[in-house]
Amino acid sequence: MRRILSILLVLCLVLSIVGCSNESNTTQANDDNSKKESPVEPSPEGKGKVAIITNTLSQNEEEYRSAQSMVEKYGDRIVHELWPDNFMTEQEQMVTIVSKLAADPEIKALIINQAVPGTNAAVDKLLETRDDMFIVYSTPQENPPDVATRADLILMPDELKMGDNIPVQAQKLGAKTLVHYSFPRHMSQVLLSARRELMRAKCEEIGIEFVDATAPDPTGDQGVTGAQQFILEDVPKKVQEYGKDTAFFSTNCAMQIPLIKAAVDEGAIYPQPCCPSPYHGYPTALGIESGDYSEDSLQNVIDETTRILEEKGVLGRFSTWPVPVAMMSTVASTEYAIKWMDGEVGDELDLKVLEQCMADYAGVAVETSAYVEEGTEYPNYRLIIMDFLTYGEQR
Repeated sequence: MRRILSILLVLCLVLSIVGCSNESNTTQANDDNSKKESPVEPSPEGKGKVAIITNTLSQNEEEYRSAQSMVEKYGDRIVHELWPDNFMTEQEQMVTIVSKLAADPEIKALIINQAVPGTNAAVDKLLETRDDMFIVYSTPQENPPDVATRADLILMPDELKMGDNIPVQAQKLGAKTLVHYSFPRHMSQVLLSARRELMRAKCEEIGIEFVDATAPDPTGDQGVTGAQQFILEDVPKKVQEYGKDTAFFSTNCAMQIPLIKAAVDEGAIYPQPCCPSPYHGYPTALGIESGDYSEDSLQNVIDETTRILEEKGVLGRFSTWPVPVAMMSTVASTEYAIKWMDGEVGDELDLKVLEQCMADYAGVAVETSAYVEEGTEYPNYRLIIMDFLTYGEQR
């Protein structure tokens, strides 16, 4: 089945799309790089390890903590590895990391969160010697059809659906204007630019002014510090120009902390971070201790965020998703992989079990849909969407 899909993909002209904080370089998959021809057989019951690769603590704490929570739960059945901080210039190191995991025959599942640029090349190296792994990409940043030939399961937020949802939520919070911050590198990526155009169209439809604002690229000469300083200085200018009923959104993770801080200080509106989560940007921007990322810690962060926003007089103007989607992806895919290794699910993706794994973590129903491109549906590429948590409404 995968071989047929791979051959069809090679014959199709595909768009180049990627995710939240990534590059647009892609490589067309071929037969040598495609997933194995025959179905993968689950490991004997209770056997096998799951390897989880995340970004470093400084790059994305949620991803890192989610892997650590799985280590705490399953002990030596989990192997946690890290991508290099500067993955864009250290992609040979990424290949080395994955090759080391491939050399351990006890590792039967590989979960990569985030599947940053260069992941496909690293997985291709693994597939040269291993055809028995259950491979999961979370928030992949390379061409979806190419990704679909390599991974058994792909998870990411439904970015295009957000193109409709974010303006609607911004208006619900009182916005008359929506400012979209990004930069040319991100806007060269089809998914992010398509979402921006959907946001622009939805704003026009519902009567909100859309403002396309260019910020410095955090990977450029000014670095993360320069990009963050720009946001801190530009948000007040935008509020002065368009008024306090202005909502702000940025495509970049590093910009969320200054964006939240500036929006709070200016009494503006913030519908969601680029990676929806109560942990993303809010705790650091508002001086809240994140805790141990447990269920109790999450509720404490939500409660403290609500309290501080109320003190600042902006309650009801800030929102996010009720759980960290990046953490949910790691936890749910690990639980699913464990079930696969233990023989509880077979090689064919069981959506009911997968969505239940997500719901068990989230505490609310989670819906997924298949990614579709150029009329081709990729059933193993699942797009996630949830309702908003508006701070103040949960009382």
